[in-house]
Amino acid sequence: MSESRSWLEGPLVPGEKEDLAELSPYPGARLGLPKEGPGSLSPLFPRLGALLIDWLACYGLAWFVTSTTDVLGDSATAAMIFFIIWRVLTVWLFAQSPGHAIVGIGVGRIDKPDERVGLWRSVVRTLLTVFLFPPIIQDTDGRGMHDRATGTAVIRSR
Repeated sequence: MSESRSWLEGPLVPGEKEDLAELSPYPGARLGLPKEGPGSLSPLFPRLGALLIDWLACYGLAWFVTSTTDVLGDSATAAMIFFIIWRVLTVWLFAQSPGHAIVGIGVGRIDKPDERVGLWRSVVRTLLTVFLFPPIIQDTDGRGMHDRATGTAVIRSR
């Protein structure tokens, strides 16, 4: 395949250019992350659990707000607004949402692990997470497109 892609070929799929004969021995090895324990890549189920916890908390908050006032519309709209604000602020300020903290994971930068995630990465990750497909499409390390786009990874914190 040539270096320049035609629009007929579609978008570059994560992992498309990886050599299948030389896959990393475990998820995160090519990124310099440990195999297990704190700092290793989080598996899928804790990430889904954290998402579920955050969604349920935002729906509870939305139900409370919309049952007492009509400012934000219905509870689904309010829940989406609360989820976006909730995730952007907590990942930006603490590198993990409350759901992440409960299941023992967090968000870290791959390029500069000692630096904070930052506002723009938090915003882009959250907006792509809302669309659901970017986190589902994963590379061989198990990182979603939203993590690859922002240079981050969901890692274990304990």
